[in-house]
Amino acid sequence: MPKPFTESERQQFLADKHVAVLSVAADDGRPPASVPIWYDYTPGGDILVNTGAGKRKARLIERAGKVSLVVQREELPYQYVIVEGTVIDAATPAPLDKREAIAIRYLGTEGGRAFAANMDGNASVLFTIRPDRWSSADFSGDL
Repeated sequence: MPKPFTESERQQFLADKHVAVLSVAADDGRPPASVPIWYDYTPGGDILVNTGAGKRKARLIERAGKVSLVVQREELPYQYVIVEGTVIDAATPAPLDKREAIAIRYLGTEGGRAFAANMDGNASVLFTIRPDRWSSADFSGDL
């Protein structure tokens, strides 16, 4: 039987490097949009995601103002954190230092800087998401 993370465990898990799945309410009767996404998080802070300003997901995030983010460990022991949050800021152009920080998190210093330098900040938006509700599960005890 899984156990929930403690507050500090779930914040640390979210701060670790994982690819998240972001879900946001859709329009036109379509189901929620769910997409894999890179993010940045410091325990106790807000979640940052950067995406193309003209993308469907950016328009849906701006319209809905709320998202869910699922972060999981896909190898044993299985663990996950689900965050429901409110978008508290949308910065266009996305600041270079924030785009770089997210890219460096996933690609390392050299690769992250190169990736961010090749992005047009004017064509991207940085969303700041305040975590409102958390859910988590840790299956470590089930092994």
